[in-house]
Amino acid sequence: MTKSPLFIKIDPALELRLLAEHDAATIYQLVDSNRAYLREWLPWVDYTRSIRDERAFITNTRTQYQNNISFSYAIWYQEQIVGTIGYNQFDWANRKVDIGYWLGAQYQGKGVMTRSCRALIEYAFDDLKLNKVEIRCATSNTRSCAIPQRLGFTHEGTMREAEWLYDHFVDLRLYGLLAREWRQPD
Repeated sequence: MTKSPLFIKIDPALELRLLAEHDAATIYQLVDSNRAYLREWLPWVDYTRSIRDERAFITNTRTQYQNNISFSYAIWYQEQIVGTIGYNQFDWANRKVDIGYWLGAQYQGKGVMTRSCRALIEYAFDDLKLNKVEIRCATSNTRSCAIPQRLGFTHEGTMREAEWLYDHFVDLRLYGLLAREWRQPD
């Protein structure tokens, strides 16, 4: 694996690249074509109504990157953008971060997200010297919850009605992994 804050090459078919403004149209098209699917789990989908909205989001993520608040990556699989992943917000004082992600429905079941999460976990522990990585998933999003389970995270609890999703609250499972617990699961 080749890695830097801007680029993480996971394997010949998969890499993470820091979001760039020139990705806006491609990411917007991916969101738009997966809108109904993504809306089931993600509260921001209705706010992404145009390429301009996506570009503004990317510009904001670049500012957050420059201020060392968060990192957001495009997931490139077989030379095309298939989703995004990132460190949502660093808590530097407590040396922890949470990872958020989404993937176009047609790219699921190929191990793309598990390998992408593994790369960000390794980078968090090995390079950023963080102590803890967290992942939050809607309790009924079984595919998303399977990723931290597969990677050896501990289910630390369920946060009741923790996220407003358009017209209702959803419960979120909180998964945590400590640096001392990290091992390279297959």
